Amino acid sequence: MDTSVSDLIQKAIEGDEGAYKQLLENYRGAIYNLLYKMVRNKEETEDLVQEAFMKAFKALPSFNEEYAFSTWLYKIAINNCIDHMRKKRLKTYSINKPVQSKDGELGREFPDTSMSPDKDILSTERSKIIEAAIYELPENYKIAIILRHSEEKSYEEIAHILNIPLGTVKARIFRAREMLKKKLKGKLFPR
Repeated sequence: MDTSVSDLIQKAIEGDEGAYKQLLENYRGAIYNLLYKMVRNKEETEDLVQEAFMKAFKALPSFNEEYAFSTWLYKIAINNCIDHMRKKRLKTYSINKPVQSKDGELGREFPDTSMSPDKDILSTERSKIIEAAIYELPENYKIAIILRHSEEKSYEEIAHILNIPLGTVKARIFRAREMLKKKLKGKLFPR
């Protein structure tokens, strides 16, 4: 592990508020980005980031220096986010449910990306469609695919963060990719 991170951790354990602040500054952006991809709500993400760091700082004395601090922090943040999503799931409804129109017919609304004349706008729309498809994945697949492709974690790091076997990580990522192919078929490059 990086000696400066190790020193910051030791100082934080000893009560140095500057060390806590530096750790927060060093990792806040990465944790925010990860959690935002999971919940897609700025206010919830802010709350989850705060909770993750509070839990991490409270558990700092139990940190094992054999592992990267970032991996340990990701694990805490993801577990906290999973708990949050499970509690929230009871209060939400599926975005796949049909929407009733004024004339009483059931249908679904999808963004029309074919009318975008500018390549940047089209690229942004495609990104939104992909993000929406990832957001709709079952929780365990969503987390694995975000860690692999958005956070660029290795299979081994993902296995450690999620505390699951390496084979399970590979299977989840494979299945997530297959689900995404089905969800995105015909949406990204309409003919």
